[in-house]
Amino acid sequence: MPHFPHRACRLPALALVALLAGSSLPVHAHHAFAAEFDADQPLELKGTVTKAKWVNPHSWLYFDVKNPDGTVTNWGVEFGAPFTLAQKGLTKAELPPGTEVRVKGYKAKNGGPFGYSVSVALADGRSFQTGGAQDVPTAPR
Repeated sequence: MPHFPHRACRLPALALVALLAGSSLPVHAHHAFAAEFDADQPLELKGTVTKAKWVNPHSWLYFDVKNPDGTVTNWGVEFGAPFTLAQKGLTKAELPPGTEVRVKGYKAKNGGPFGYSVSVALADGRSFQTGGAQDVPTAPR
């Protein structure tokens, strides 16, 4: 063990050892569907895409939905990972702003305009599975 002549030199060395030791531990930040979304609250929304974020571990689609009173709410729904979506034929290029979509899924538990998307349908009739969580109930009808 190296000898440090001054006590002040030991603290940075110990901090470095602690940092390196902690960095070898696995991190489990992935959440289950049931942690954030409500299987008893299916949603089916029709709207116009405002933004698509293709990021890991989950992509997000944001779209404006016209409410019965004429106001507009911007909804955000979680999709699967970009690679998984591409394997199913869905890329970010398919969802530019202005694209009409119909989303089926489940509402978020937080009560806001967020949800989990099971599928997205485009105006041309194409439909894509967008979710991939293992604990998602069967697709809402």
